[in-house]
This record gives sequence, structure tokens and C-alpha cells, in this order.
Amino acid sequence: MSTPAESDLLARAVDLATANVAEDGGPFGAVLATADGQLFDGVNRVTSAHDPTAHAEVQALRAACAQLQTHELPGAVLYASCEPCPMCLASALWARVGRVVFAAGRDDAARAGFDDAAFYEYFETPGHRALLPTVQSRSAQAAAPFDAWRLHEGRTDY
Repeated sequence: MSTPAESDLLARAVDLATANVAEDGGPFGAVLATADGQLFDGVNRVTSAHDPTAHAEVQALRAACAQLQTHELPGAVLYASCEPCPMCLASALWARVGRVVFAAGRDDAARAGFDDAAFYEYFETPGHRALLPTVQSRSAQAAAPFDAWRLHEGRTDY
């Protein structure tokens, strides 16, 4: 199976994003191309699904993983209509996606009211946790789930 040109896949992501606006979704679209050329689309459904994680990139990753019955997509390329937010980038990392290509940048999204600058800053500024404070409260049993994991012979590593 031959994969369409990169510019065509990026244009498809942009077209998905534009069409999604008319469907009451956010202006974001994504296409995931697997290493063997299979394509999976995703559009932003945050408000319609009442799910803050239903970003287009995550939706494409979910669709691919569900259909292919895997949790890893090595060699895949994620095409996004806009620069992925930190959550979407982290999701692509967890899925072992090989590369991400995007059209519009974070400044384009900010001009439309999607300003993720605070989220980028949260991860880019060491020690800066004012947006969402995090605190470790370690108990004697804190590592017990990991001990159980290491000892469980039937586990699926990831």
C-alpha cells in the first residue's frame, strides 16, 4: 500500500479541522499514517464529547491503536493541523510515534483563542508549578504496585 505524499496528508489534517468546525468540534484535525501506510483520522471532540482529552491527535492515536490492537505505533507519522499541545506530544511519545508534522503553529491557535502558552510554560520551566501544584506524599506502600508489576509473569510490558 503506498502512502500519500506528506503534503497531501497534512492537507487532509487541515481539511478535517476545517470541516470539524461545522460539526461543532474544535478547529483541529489529525491523520496518523502507520509504518505500513494505514491511515487513521482524528478530529477535536472536546466540547461535543465533554472530554478534555479528546484532541484530534489523541483521537487519531486511539483509533489506530484500537483497530490495530496495539499500544505502540513505531514508525508512524502523526500529521496535525496545528502544533500539538503538550498532552498530544506526550501521547505520541507514549505511542512510540516516529515523527510529528504540523501545519499551523501555537501562535496561530492563540490568535483564535486557543492559548496553550501556560501549558507549554508549565513543562518548559523547571520547578514552575504554580498552574497545577504537585506534591509527593510517599507512604510505606507507595512502591507496592511496582513490586507487584515486576513479579507478575503475565504482564504486558510497555
